[in-house]
Amino acid sequence: MKVFINSVIAILIILTGARTYGQNNCSGKVIDAATNEPLANASIQIRNTNKGTVTNNKGEFSLPLTNTENELIISSLGYLPVTITNTTLQKEWLISLRSNNNSMQEIVISASRTAQKRSEAPVAIATISKQTMEDTRATRIDQLVNKVSGVNMVNLGNEQHQMSIRQPMTTKSLFLYLEDGIPIRTTGVYNHNALLEMNMPAARQIEIIKGPSSSLYGAEAIGGAINIITQAPPAVFSGQASVQANNNGYKRADVQIGNTFGKFGLLISGYYANRQNGPIDHSDFHKTGITLRGDYAISDKTKWVNDITYVNYFSDMLGSLDSAHFANKDYSTPQTFTYRKVPALRYKSQLFHQWNSNSSTQVSFVFRDNSVQQNPSYRVKNITADPTRAYGEINESAFNTYMLIAQHQQSFNFLNSKLIAGISVDNSPSTYNSNFININRDERGYYVSYATTDSVLSQYKTGINNLASYVHYEAEIVRGLKLTAALRYDFYHYDFENALPPSAFTGAPSTTNNFKRFSPKVGATYNYKGIGLYANYSEGFVPPQISELYTGVKVPYLGPQTFYNYEVGGWFSLLKNKLYADWSYYLLNGTNEIITVKNPDNSTENQNAGKTKHTGIEYGITYRPVNSLSIRFSAANSKHTFGDYVEKGVAYNNNELAGGPRFIANAEVTYKPVFVKGLRVSAEWQHVGPYYMDNANSKKYDGFDLLNLRAGYTIHQFELWVNALNATNTYYSTYASKSGSTLSYNLGDPREFTVGVAYKFRASGK
Repeated sequence: MKVFINSVIAILIILTGARTYGQNNCSGKVIDAATNEPLANASIQIRNTNKGTVTNNKGEFSLPLTNTENELIISSLGYLPVTITNTTLQKEWLISLRSNNNSMQEIVISASRTAQKRSEAPVAIATISKQTMEDTRATRIDQLVNKVSGVNMVNLGNEQHQMSIRQPMTTKSLFLYLEDGIPIRTTGVYNHNALLEMNMPAARQIEIIKGPSSSLYGAEAIGGAINIITQAPPAVFSGQASVQANNNGYKRADVQIGNTFGKFGLLISGYYANRQNGPIDHSDFHKTGITLRGDYAISDKTKWVNDITYVNYFSDMLGSLDSAHFANKDYSTPQTFTYRKVPALRYKSQLFHQWNSNSSTQVSFVFRDNSVQQNPSYRVKNITADPTRAYGEINESAFNTYMLIAQHQQSFNFLNSKLIAGISVDNSPSTYNSNFININRDERGYYVSYATTDSVLSQYKTGINNLASYVHYEAEIVRGLKLTAALRYDFYHYDFENALPPSAFTGAPSTTNNFKRFSPKVGATYNYKGIGLYANYSEGFVPPQISELYTGVKVPYLGPQTFYNYEVGGWFSLLKNKLYADWSYYLLNGTNEIITVKNPDNSTENQNAGKTKHTGIEYGITYRPVNSLSIRFSAANSKHTFGDYVEKGVAYNNNELAGGPRFIANAEVTYKPVFVKGLRVSAEWQHVGPYYMDNANSKKYDGFDLLNLRAGYTIHQFELWVNALNATNTYYSTYASKSGSTLSYNLGDPREFTVGVAYKFRASGK
């Protein structure tokens, strides 16, 4: 009996203890509110304790709680924290975190090739978030990146473009376009229209680095680098489908859908756009872009990511308007058959492994298959002796890429430092073919038809090989002060093989050329109570393009163009993060720039003989007096001048470079009233100041001002929006130039009313 009684008492004590100290298991997923991507390493903390956990690479967590522990704080760097109470209400939590409006807490990847706070990067870098993309409902990338101070991406029609970042508006190879930190084209075959090869619905974030970043990314990262970061598969089933159209003949359909199935996540993103019967004759286009991304979590520490993007682009190529057509608002064009076709295929396979909390490695394999096929309007020339005839060419520039990149990151307790090192091997064989065509003209001077011939103007191939290594180190010397240093070595090998006898048309004799370059960068940041300063020195370089090096019979030795950048800047956040501002001042000197010089016998050849100087200050301010209202102003004052610069026998010393406005600005007011949930309205002002149309500084264009109005309303799973771009119907040119006595104007879009509707598949969560 005594044993029985003691046993009963013991059982009662155990049961009582279980009731008093019993546990429940709280589990769930933490995701990004805008993209539904899983958030790895998010912190799950029990309030008023030191107990907690972090999410795995699928955003999952599991945390045992006692009956008295029922309040959790969920946080992640760059996001607003969320608190959940009554943790026993449901078995599985789905927690959405929204991005922090404080720009100093933004997470950027491009500055060091790894995730870090924007306030710790000693560069001028800006981000375009997924939320900004959703609010803007842009039809072109320039409608997004032009919100950034110092950026002026020029619309040349149908997603064709040129760029201006710390450089005048130009088609030169002074900008680098990246996808997930990997260039979308190989060095040596730069194309100023390269961003039309992107599939924007697949983007999660756009990062813009201003100034040289060759120390990490290599050639062409001079004026700036634009890195488009793709979206990962969502943690839960989600996506959206949308259609839109405007009054200028543009129509578009977008779709994105994805889910995670255990260890495997899949996301499909794509769109189809076309334009017919636009404001200008012969300006139709169509484009298909689709991206398929699959993420496989091999383990909690290892992830395998594969994505493939295919773009098929076609556009009529009307060229620019001459001064008479532009002045008379005559939108007719003599071009009736010129075109540009761009099929592009990119595949990336990336393996990420986290050895421990201080060590990680990633390896990437990249394949690219690109082609630009043209019947270009700028090659059409009249035959003076016969007004019914003209001539031109059909050409194709193509390349393949086989690329391997390996990178390791190691963190140290010593000075809270971090070392990033990597190597890359790029083998990109390229080809170029050009055929002569005869063109027929009618009595109006229109080019109405053409006939191909057996006359081959150019036929060559070039093996392009690049071997590179880089190292990046940063250390916190004292609290708040961080020093950064980076160095990259590039070796380029060009193997040029001409299939035709050398001539002024067919190209140079077969030859090989090698280029090598060390690119350093040093910088520092200092942060103290919401105020930060930075300074950096960096160098950038551009090896000669294939077209620059092998045009004509004489092949001068051309070395890389080199740029030296000196920069200081800062930022501050005040009024409890309601007011944020940043600024940067730069001096960028270009040397050994490739220009065309005239020889004593009046022949011309390319030489490294040009010098330029670029100075400016970029600044932006964002004010959020209340959560529903945001006011942003971004601007840049700059000057671009020639040093020693004699081209084709004409001296431009101390002149300003053509296409370089002294002042550009973009301002926006966005209102999301709390009393009408789901409504947003915004007004945006874009300004491009006056600039010279030619390097001789003989003619100026006055610039332009645009007003863009946007409104959208989300109700349940539907979103409706109306955008009124160029709402005042300003008549303007996106780019104006002068060559000899000829003035050319690329017509800006007249007023556009775009109406769209989207249906969103959404995951429910806190």
